[in-house]
Amino acid sequence: IREFAEFNSGFRIAMRDLEIRGAGSLLGAEQSGHMIDVGYDMYLKLLEEAVLEERGEKPEQRAECAADLAVSANIPESYVPSQEQRMDLYRRIALVRTEAEADDLMDEVIDRFAPDMILVHGDTSTTFAGALSAFYHKVKIGHVEAGLRTYDKYSPYPEEMNRQLVTRLADLYFCPTENNRANLARESVTEGVFVTGNTVIDALKTTVRKDYRFTTEQLNELDYASRKVILVTCHRRENYGQPMEDIMSALAELAGTHPEAELVYPVHLSPVVQECAHRHLDGIGNVHLIAPLSADEMHNLMARCYMVMTDSGGLQEEAPALGKPVLVLRRETERPEAVAAGTVKLAGVERDAILALANELLNDPTAYAAMAHAVNPYGDGHACARIADAIEWYFGLRAERPEDHRA
Repeated sequence: IREFAEFNSGFRIAMRDLEIRGAGSLLGAEQSGHMIDVGYDMYLKLLEEAVLEERGEKPEQRAECAADLAVSANIPESYVPSQEQRMDLYRRIALVRTEAEADDLMDEVIDRFAPDMILVHGDTSTTFAGALSAFYHKVKIGHVEAGLRTYDKYSPYPEEMNRQLVTRLADLYFCPTENNRANLARESVTEGVFVTGNTVIDALKTTVRKDYRFTTEQLNELDYASRKVILVTCHRRENYGQPMEDIMSALAELAGTHPEAELVYPVHLSPVVQECAHRHLDGIGNVHLIAPLSADEMHNLMARCYMVMTDSGGLQEEAPALGKPVLVLRRETERPEAVAAGTVKLAGVERDAILALANELLNDPTAYAAMAHAVNPYGDGHACARIADAIEWYFGLRAERPEDHRA
């Protein structure tokens, strides 16, 4: 997150990049002001601490990750007897709390810094809360990573509706691709739209290093040269239940039939994900269930791995930029450009379909090379500069409108 930055030209912009995806380079080293670069799990905690420090108060001690299911509600079994129903209720409570806390904190921050524009990045619930708070304060809004769509409001949930709602509030739209711009045009959004590429490609330039050493020692000990290391992530709410059971079953089968492979799975902190992953994958010698990784560790693991299996959105952009094939463990994707380019294949959530595609990449060098060498459609590493230029043009600080990115 680069929280607050001040342009040399004198106007102020409050930026919230909740996934550290390019935040470090968006405004450039020459800009002055308050800068914080951290991972998104710490966003609310850090913002609250900053506000309380300004008041001369001490922050309440709480768990590091206040996202997803880490909520204080106690739902008795006598009230909601089904474990699945209780988990669903926990999820909804967590979403409401996240948005409410972010909105309250943003009120104070906006009053304190009086920004001319607020940038919100992506499609998280705090992204929507930030945009809504800016709207209430009549502050201009720029949406980084605008125009992604599945047009299924429950998949991904709640991200699809978050980004659609942010579109209705925003003034500037920074689209990673031409397809994203076309989505907005179909919704009659044509003013203030820029095609920039994705800031995550910029971020990879600063995080991936050949001499990188992981803080998780287990990752330093893997033999990336002779073993086929498969990076796995699976955490989306819409995969809870039978889809996740099938995904975990497929991963266990894959590990058992491919002794040459090493599956590395940073397991999300959600109790639902933790329980399912450990039940299916504990005790399998070539499966490594590890704690969630920071952005730089994830980027460097992707750079060294053989391929990626994920239900994440961002990894569909990051891994192809590093020449790694991606199997998407979802029924649909808001990133069809990657599928069209051949860098990503939609594996779905059914066990046999997942195994068929994974086996193909592990057994067929030609199929692997076709995906690994496909052209990444998500940018050239200059998205952040294009966004900064577009903002300056919008505020009349440069004469010419910046050119759009052409893939």
